[in-house]
Amino acid sequence: MRSRQRGFNIGLLLLASQVFQLGLDNIPPVTLATLGVNVYLFLFPAKPLLQTCVSVQQAYWRGDWYRLLLSPFHHIDDMHLYFNMVSLLWKGIKLERQLGGAWFAYLLSVFSLLTGLVYLLLEAGLSELTEDPSYSMQCAVGFSGVLFGLKVVNNYYNPGGVKYIMGFPLANRYACWVELILIHIMNPGTSFVGHLAGILVGLLYTSGPLKTLMKTCAGFITSNGNFGRPSTYYNSSGYSGYGMPYPSNNPAYYGQGSDGSYSSSTPYTNRPTAPPQHSYTAGLSEEEQYDAAIRASLRDQGGSTQSRPAYGFTVNSDPAIEEMRQIRLQRFDR
Repeated sequence: MRSRQRGFNIGLLLLASQVFQLGLDNIPPVTLATLGVNVYLFLFPAKPLLQTCVSVQQAYWRGDWYRLLLSPFHHIDDMHLYFNMVSLLWKGIKLERQLGGAWFAYLLSVFSLLTGLVYLLLEAGLSELTEDPSYSMQCAVGFSGVLFGLKVVNNYYNPGGVKYIMGFPLANRYACWVELILIHIMNPGTSFVGHLAGILVGLLYTSGPLKTLMKTCAGFITSNGNFGRPSTYYNSSGYSGYGMPYPSNNPAYYGQGSDGSYSSSTPYTNRPTAPPQHSYTAGLSEEEQYDAAIRASLRDQGGSTQSRPAYGFTVNSDPAIEEMRQIRLQRFDR
């Protein structure tokens, strides 16, 4: 590997500032490792960019399939890296907490490979339809295609919500399509087909057979789609310019002063930890979470305001109510 001979990289400084504000302890390990790999390969590229970007000409015609592995983790310049990695931080913190580190790492690996394959199929199709071979020669590089796929997955596991794009409110489920168009209009040099490929891979996971196929290949088929439930609940600290999980009404929790400004000198102590996560919320759809919550509620004999009795003791309850509860529980579990 050779180091990148560049001048002053403002994007790297901005990214370092972002990571510092969040705190390394608040970034899940798979997300942090993925960020580290991208930064390392930006500073020390495995090959020159023209030998890592993926195209139909290079991958299919010349058989250089190794580009499918390299292209997502290389970036054109420091600002390209910065914007992609900030987006990864926001999506990674949310999704890795919900899906668990092992499944999130599996998801990133599959998406990184499939996004490149779908990109090649789309470019080859455009070449055939338009009879224009230039589509087969367009070379794409960067993690943004994978991020568009993660955006679709994030909207699937966190439905609802509104995002403001250029001041206009837009439902989150439509945001990726609007961003796909706006990014290409404002920056024509970006790969429209590469971003579209990421969205299609995300839809294959949320609405197609990809998630089931991944479970089968992993040899671990469960009802919640995870390798395992997350053992740590991460909270964010600092202001990043992007919506982070669990915002607080107290500005001081995020390093915000009384005048509304943000400063690294503002106390970061006494931030609240995230609320405990029920085991039935990780990686489940809304309906599955609702069903699991009902089961948990029916099994809770102590109620939400009372503590459970110690083992070896019983609590007197109305037999009729208890019998009715057992009947409801048995009917629900059938």
